[in-house]
Amino acid sequence: MATKHAVILLGMLPLSTLAAADETPLNVVATIGMIADVAQEVGGECVNVEAMMGPGVDPHLYQASASDVTMLRGAEQIIYSGYSLEGQLGSVLENFSARTPTLAVAPAAIDPASLITAQDVYGVDPHLWMDVSLWAQTLPALRDTFSKARPECAKTIEANTERYQAQLQALHEWVKESIASIPEEQRILVTAHDAFNYFGRAYDIDVEGIQGISTETETGIADIRSMADSVVTRNVPAVFVESTINPRTIQAVIDAAKQRGHDVAIGGELYSDAMGDEGTVDGTYMGMIYRNTEHIVEALGGSLAPLPSTLNDWASEWQLAH
Repeated sequence: MATKHAVILLGMLPLSTLAAADETPLNVVATIGMIADVAQEVGGECVNVEAMMGPGVDPHLYQASASDVTMLRGAEQIIYSGYSLEGQLGSVLENFSARTPTLAVAPAAIDPASLITAQDVYGVDPHLWMDVSLWAQTLPALRDTFSKARPECAKTIEANTERYQAQLQALHEWVKESIASIPEEQRILVTAHDAFNYFGRAYDIDVEGIQGISTETETGIADIRSMADSVVTRNVPAVFVESTINPRTIQAVIDAAKQRGHDVAIGGELYSDAMGDEGTVDGTYMGMIYRNTEHIVEALGGSLAPLPSTLNDWASEWQLAH
């Protein structure tokens, strides 16, 4: 009799209550941290996003492990950047797309007219997150994907998207103003590989990478000499290493420039293909961009602009000056 009463009472509950009681966060697996963090901001408590690649991992060279395959098998939604960024992982993702909803975020969300073409096997430079205003274009695609999978969360996801969109726009303007403070003759960003072309275009700074877009390309003596010539000719005060790449090529440029009588410093470590450690501001997409900008501006003789009020809560959360 008690069971019968329980069934009757359960049947009297609103459908929305039943759905909420049964619903769990959408299990999402992302390839790189820059997608995973943005996806978590959009989805909030309605999604649980895991990144396959952590700090210091180079997606160009990444190969899936057995644990990655297990993670992908348990996913309800897979998201990745696309435009061949994930390199050798591409075939694995393609295989999973037949059984699990899979979204190549950049091709789905970003206007092809905004892309930077590359004269190599890539065809397109995949490092789109370096332009904050461009990476922000991925938010609607993520919003729609998550809302479709968890329709009862649609309003919350929409609110998250609007909040985060405003923060990214404010961050974009802050980076632009901060980079503009660098003396024009010193506004050149020398890095280990060509990951910063979108950053250069968006924020008006010349960019030169020793390697090509992919870290699979080899760096030759001629590349080192050519870069050293640029550093000496333009009197570059600092060059930058990257968190995912061995610093030996940058050190070779420094040594070659010194042989020509020009001392150049390492301006800091930049995040290019991966974010910083989890639990730190550098381990977030916005923090990655913030920290890169801080290193670049200070090493090249500029000064950081005050953070806009839209970022006050974010800055306070991470104990950043604003």
